Amino acid sequence: MGGNELQKYLEANVDRTDPIYGPQCRCSVTLTDGLVLPCVILRQAAPTVDLALRRFDDEKHGKGVFGKSKKPYQQIVRHFVTSGSSIDDFYVQSVDPSPFALPSEVMSQIKGETMMGWTGWVFEMSDGSVFPYGSSFSFDFFELPDGYTFSDVAKVHNHAFVNTDGQVASIHEDRAGYLEKRGSNELARTYQARPSFVCYVDSRTRLE
Repeated sequence: MGGNELQKYLEANVDRTDPIYGPQCRCSVTLTDGLVLPCVILRQAAPTVDLALRRFDDEKHGKGVFGKSKKPYQQIVRHFVTSGSSIDDFYVQSVDPSPFALPSEVMSQIKGETMMGWTGWVFEMSDGSVFPYGSSFSFDFFELPDGYTFSDVAKVHNHAFVNTDGQVASIHEDRAGYLEKRGSNELARTYQARPSFVCYVDSRTRLE
């Protein structure tokens, strides 16, 4: 697939508009060597370029997040150049829907940050089963319990977890206990965000 085909696919399949990065499509792509990447975000490059230019200018004038470091401008350039995972559009052979993309209508039901750097919630499925979920920052792609899809989600319990009795419990009401047991074998496994890649559909388009 060429860049123009990817742009058309993005335009026809936008599933979320990010406040910073603009319209995007979360999908699965097959590369030219047959490798399947199930979690890829298609975006246009302009919002990221504009963000980088603003951040570069802030650091030049001592207003950025790296202002107190020894080389703030180099730090911000390094951040944009070396962080994140991306694939070039010319390696993409085909695009398909991703089963791990959290639908926007479900995502919109997840309300606020539970505690600094962590949001926890529980998905209650249509058959009554409950599964704890959590994320530090990413809400695009998530693991799925065996035999379920996101269309099975019947209810979202915000700021909640599944306690040792298998019941939905409030994190706020038992924060100490939750923090103590989170990640241990005492609580049910917490399903978290899957690693993902970004593909800029217009990365080779010449700027006018």
